[in-house]
Amino acid sequence: IIGGSQDLTYGCYKAYEKLQQIINIVAVDRKFDFSNGDDDTHSENYLRKIILQQPNYLFNYSIIGYQSYYVEQDLIKLMDNLFFDTHRLGMIKGNLIEIEPLIRNCDLLSFDMGAIRAGDSPGHATAGPNGFFGDEACQIARYAGLSDKLSAIGFFEYNSEYDNRELSAQLMAQMIWYFLEGLYNRKNEDPAVNADDFLKYHVSVNSGKDDIVFYRSKNTDRWWMEIGSKQSIKNEYRRHNLIPCSFADYKKACDNDIPDRWWKTFQKLM
Repeated sequence: IIGGSQDLTYGCYKAYEKLQQIINIVAVDRKFDFSNGDDDTHSENYLRKIILQQPNYLFNYSIIGYQSYYVEQDLIKLMDNLFFDTHRLGMIKGNLIEIEPLIRNCDLLSFDMGAIRAGDSPGHATAGPNGFFGDEACQIARYAGLSDKLSAIGFFEYNSEYDNRELSAQLMAQMIWYFLEGLYNRKNEDPAVNADDFLKYHVSVNSGKDDIVFYRSKNTDRWWMEIGSKQSIKNEYRRHNLIPCSFADYKKACDNDIPDRWWKTFQKLM
């Protein structure tokens, strides 16, 4: 989906609801769109609508690139209590590889062009001085294209009235190009389907009380980890027990520490 307000993310979510498919959403945004006191759905409250929707088909929500001065601390606590993933802009700039597993694990990615700094993308009603650089936005789009799981993506909140040199339009076009380039290079990797294409590692943590199974692709060197067994998980959640991770997660487990990604998913599955 190209253009329009970010509340179109809610419409995309409703499409998955029609399929009765429990999904993961990743939003690239500088703030949480969770405002109260308005029944109408708009770009400032669509996330609240999704989380409060019943029955609910959201397994995990991740926000990438939020800026602290735009976000109330109570909302960060709420996200933590729901075991969702929040990644502040300053923590991931220059280290985008650590958010690749989140994108690889999402069904729907919602990209607010306001998450990009005004110098690289002025075509936004409230463009700010800080945010992702243009090349970083293209890298995120490429990660989305490479994700075998992702089935919908939206580039939202572009406003041509502020784009006097068409920089934002050019950048969005380049982001779409990188997304399609990633899509063309998808590898269709799944440890549960093509076990021979992966190396399997068992790591004991907590003095042997917990055993985490990791998988590393022989072809792309990408990592996954297993949370529990499918037999111990409700049917509707079974597609979520094998999740993408990073080499850093594996190293953390080898240091006898449970990765945050594993722990949050475990809490939701069990």
